[in-house]
Amino acid sequence: MIDIEIIQGDITKLKVDAIVNAANCSLLGGGGVDGAIHRAAGPELLQACIPLNGCETGKAKITPGFKLPAKFVIHTPGPVYNDGQHGEPELLRSCYENCLALAEENGCETVAFPAISCGVYGYPWESATEIAVKMVREYPAQNVKKVIFCCFSAEMERIYQDVSQRI
Repeated sequence: MIDIEIIQGDITKLKVDAIVNAANCSLLGGGGVDGAIHRAAGPELLQACIPLNGCETGKAKITPGFKLPAKFVIHTPGPVYNDGQHGEPELLRSCYENCLALAEENGCETVAFPAISCGVYGYPWESATEIAVKMVREYPAQNVKKVIFCCFSAEMERIYQDVSQRI
């Protein structure tokens, strides 16, 4: 079973095997955590993303971490939340599952996730957190030993703590 840690902090500063980038489908950088990761990793990250030709919502692709303390960046475009009736829960679950699969394939033991789709994509925090925690708890990991949920606010950290105790 994967050990879960919940922190509030800057995902770009974590010394882990992989950090997850809540990317857009172009993978060419954007706002929020995506922009912060691209800035911290340096221009090499953009150069590594260009030949990947984007990424579908719910899928994931991996690049080196470049100037980040993390060895890898796993990019996953989360769903834009409409009303939860357009496949959003399945797509969000798929983001976490595909990121963990790439981490496994690349021998990663520690992976840090941001709150995927909880910024400008508008996913309700509690629902998104339940999907994230359940997926990590259910994932049949071989290599991944620890997942850090890196929260951007104290409120988000509290929601993760509540959900992880409840599930």
